[in-house]
Order: sequence, then C-alpha cells, then structure tokens
Amino acid sequence: MRPSSCSECVLTAPPDPEAPSDVVGPSRPHLLRVLGPGLITGASDDDPSGIATYAQAGAQFGYTLGWTMLFTYPLMVAIQMISARIGRVTGHGIAGLLRLHYPRWLLDITVGLLLVANVINLGADLGAMADALALLLPGPRPLYVIGFCALCVGLQVFLNYARTVRVLKWLSLALFAYVATAAIVHVDWPAFTLALLVPHLPPTRDGLTMLVAILGTTISPYLFFWQASEEVEDLAVHPRRIDLLDAPAQGRAALRRIRTDTLVGMAFSNLVALAIIVTTAATLHVRGITDIATSAQAAEALRPIAGRFAALVFTIGIVGTGLLAVPVLAGSAAYAIGEARHWPTGLGRRPREARAFYATLVAATVIGAAINFTSIDPIRALLLSAVLNGIVAVPVMALMMLITARADIMGKFAVRGTLRLLGWLATALMAGVVIAMLV
Repeated sequence: MRPSSCSECVLTAPPDPEAPSDVVGPSRPHLLRVLGPGLITGASDDDPSGIATYAQAGAQFGYTLGWTMLFTYPLMVAIQMISARIGRVTGHGIAGLLRLHYPRWLLDITVGLLLVANVINLGADLGAMADALALLLPGPRPLYVIGFCALCVGLQVFLNYARTVRVLKWLSLALFAYVATAAIVHVDWPAFTLALLVPHLPPTRDGLTMLVAILGTTISPYLFFWQASEEVEDLAVHPRRIDLLDAPAQGRAALRRIRTDTLVGMAFSNLVALAIIVTTAATLHVRGITDIATSAQAAEALRPIAGRFAALVFTIGIVGTGLLAVPVLAGSAAYAIGEARHWPTGLGRRPREARAFYATLVAATVIGAAINFTSIDPIRALLLSAVLNGIVAVPVMALMMLITARADIMGKFAVRGTLRLLGWLATALMAGVVIAMLV
C-alpha cells in the first residue's frame, strides 16, 4: 500500500460509507459516498465499442432491440452484485479464488480468454477515441492513438488509488452526453414504448449476432473481474473494512452498500445504452442509414440530421467514456493475471511494489494500441470484441456461480435465493444466445 495513498485517504476522503456514523439524518447514507466500484463498472460498460454496438443496433433495427436494456437490467445487476460479493466476502478477486480452489488449467484458460478479449477491446476503444477526436480536431489518427494510450497508462501508473477512483467517477459524467443527445432528437414515443415493453428479435443471423453483441458489451467478463478486484482494493483503502469471512458483523452494511452501488451503476449504464439506441433509431434508421460500424461514424452521420450540437455532444461522449473504459479494461486484465500468478497486485501499491502488475497493465494497453497500426480491420476488431466478450462471459459466469454457492469459500454469505436464480438465468441466457448464433 502506498504511504501517500493512505495519508490522502485519511486527510481528504469522507468516512467509510459502510460505517454506522456515515449517515444523513437518522439512517440514510450519502449516495455519493456509497457509489464506487459499481458506478465505475457500470459507466465503463458504455465504452466506445459498446457505443458503436448500440448505435448499430439502433441504426439497423430501429427501436426493435430497445427491450434488451430493460430485460437485461436485473440480470446485469445480479451478476455484478455476485462479482462484488466475491471480493468483499473473501478478500480475493475471481482469478485468485480460481487459483486457490480450481485446477490450474481452468485458471489459465479463463484468464487467457479474458486477456485476448480485453486486448482486442482496448484496441477498438483506442481507435474509436482517435477517430472521434479527429472529428473535432482534424489531425493524424496514429498520433491520437498514441496520445490516448499514454494518457490512460499515466492515469493508472502515476496517480494513487484514491485519485484514480475520483478521476474515474468524474469521467462517468461524460455518459450524460448521450442522454442529452436523445433529448434533442425527435423520438417516436409510441413506437419506442412498444419496442421497450414487447420483446421482438428479428429472425435472422444478423439479428442473433446483434443480440450477442449487445449482451456481450452489456454483460462483459472484464466487468466481473474489475468489480470483484475493486472491492478487494477498497478493503485496503478503508482500514475499518475487513473481509466478511473474518468480520461477518459487517455483512449487513456491506451488502446494503454493494446493492445500492450496483443498482445505481447498472441503471446508469443501461439508461445510457438505451439513449444511444433511441438516438440512432430516431435519426439514422428512419432515414435508411443502417450501416454504422463505429461510434465515430455514428457521430458523423448525426451531424447533418440531428445538428452540429448533437453530433458534438455525441463525439465528446466517445472520448470521455474511452478515458474511463480503457483503464478499467487494462486494469481488469492486470488484476486477473496478477492474482493468477500470485503477484503483488493493486493500484493502491507503488509501481516498484507491484512491478509485474503494472507491467501487465501497460503491456495490455500498448498491445491494444498497436492493433491500430496493423492490417487488422478496426471495424471487424470492434464487432469481434463485442461478440468475443459474449462468448467468454459464459464460462466465467458459470464459474462465478459455482464459487459463490460454495460454503467453504463464501461461508454464511454463499449466494442463495433470488440472486442465485437471476445469476444462473443470466448465464443460461448468454449460453443460449451464443449457441443460437453459432448454430
């Protein structure tokens, strides 16, 4: 743990939101103090690759797939709450528990798949950010890719954990750009309401592929690893917190905080995704513009239809969400590999205390950036990252459900009841859709 990080937490951070004294009036906790890993996880879910996926869904299918955001919300909340519980209860991340309780080959395959998916996603996101900035400030795209890569690496390597979390929380405000854009355009509200409440899937391979892409970018494996590891990280930042296996008396307050944090974070994520679908459906689809391959293309196509301001807001949102998502993608890969190899891990440590962890973080980001300088089609990489996330999520979710059901791992906090049912339902849904797409 960095000495400067701990001292900053004592001097500037508010009291631990799980502590009984952290209340407004008799019993209501400060919402902003409660929000943390869940908010950042939910906001990072709407990364530039996700924006492109949602924009394509709206442009190609109109409002038809809007129901997916409403339908997936409880499933997304359940699986992220389970991820958070893993870290808060055991004091270990997902990869750490796989190392301790499962065969080595299973751990290596799981972490390997996550790393491949994350690196491709990083490349797609950095490329999308560069394309978006080129719309605002015409210039050399390669230079923008390198610049964003360096900025995102610096954010994690040179800022201490408390400041990194604070920056990521502020960057989550960039997502309001898409809510503002949806408010500007003309929406067919009856058609939108019908599509939102009555599920319908175009009976084509393209429709199934788009559904996998939406689910893959909405329920992504890197989000599971990140939220679990951030709960572990917060145990060090808040000295009053102890993993629940050793301090079960903290369970009620901890689980209440996790529930609130995750409910708000995932609601924010899905509201923004829905706003992007609505915006492109109301502007591009109705005019027959159905082929949107990148988020920058969506912003550019909006300009003559929805006006310069809407296009500007949409473009700024791409850059802001990328700055939030790239550190989360690289960080989740570094956490997973570090826990799998039993390295010292954590953004709360100085780089010299966790050299391999930070080297992995930097390498993942740099390799992702390098994809933009190869012959790999960035559009294919973007779609591949979303579909690959959907495929990788299935075994990871199944392993998480098995872990959280074991009393020898989770103690009295093993997942039961409705939360377990929703977790398995989310896993079965992802598996079913992936199989349907492939078959």
